[in-house]
Amino acid sequence: MWELEETPAKYLDKFIEYRLLPDTNFRRQIKDAVHIISTFLKEKCFQGAPHPVRVTKVIKGGSSGKGTSLRGRSDADLVVFLSNLGSFQEQLDKRGEFIREIKRQLEACQRKEIFEVRFEVGSLQWEKPRALSFWLKHPYLPEEVEFDVLPAFDVLGQWTNNGQPNPEVYITLIRECQMLEREGEFSTCFTELQRDFLRQRPTKVKSLIRLVKHWFQKCKKQLGKPLPQQYALELLTVYAWEEGSNETEFSMAQGFQTVLKLVLNYHQLCIYWTKYYDFKNRIIGQYLQGQLAKPSLRKTSRTSGQLVSTGCILPRLMDGTL
Repeated sequence: MWELEETPAKYLDKFIEYRLLPDTNFRRQIKDAVHIISTFLKEKCFQGAPHPVRVTKVIKGGSSGKGTSLRGRSDADLVVFLSNLGSFQEQLDKRGEFIREIKRQLEACQRKEIFEVRFEVGSLQWEKPRALSFWLKHPYLPEEVEFDVLPAFDVLGQWTNNGQPNPEVYITLIRECQMLEREGEFSTCFTELQRDFLRQRPTKVKSLIRLVKHWFQKCKKQLGKPLPQQYALELLTVYAWEEGSNETEFSMAQGFQTVLKLVLNYHQLCIYWTKYYDFKNRIIGQYLQGQLAKPSLRKTSRTSGQLVSTGCILPRLMDGTL
């Protein structure tokens, strides 16, 4: 099969199918591995903890959660929401304790030969680590699977897909982030929103996202210029599709070309979605207007005809700025 740079435009769909889409065995392996660790976190991990700990939910995030993972990337992000973390401040202060407890319990399972784990060197070197990184080896799995487990404050509670969270969620986020000067720190709390925003897109849009991510991995060093982060590539792809055909079927080559043009000029763009929040609340509206009023964005509005769409993630506070 050709490399991307050798692939004729009319064969891009085939290239994605044979080179980028995870095969059935790969998907099953990730699913089984996630089930093993999720069950461990929910049912066994905190049984012997000195204080009662309740796991409210475990959410698969990252590319595998969104349905945009590339073939050969056997990794998974799991966000574990704990009832004992009652605020953003508590997440910041206490997550290190829970990460170390999870590590201890994983090691205990290994001693009992339930499964094997291999931890990333230096993953807990900080006083307040953000995540626990490890590799899982299990008799049911043909190869190791890499995990990042991130404890989080369950600010959304029993959020219903496609519904807007209570504005108080964002008001609290804005106030605490500004007080702590930690904008973007608590993006894990909103994993469900980030995941479902992409997961509901048509299959072909997610295939285009895979193609863009593959291109990014191959070319980011050669381009020699700053490029947006990976989550921004995903959002740019969704924007290109929405502003283009917005249909289930479209030309992969044309979509790819459109996204590349956006990527190479991303510093001139201001794109956000109001799917999960809007300007109606005074505090939220003022914060968003403040983001749009920054000098670089004022220039963007003039030169691009107010290139503003509608948002799933509060800019900066939830790592969702383009």
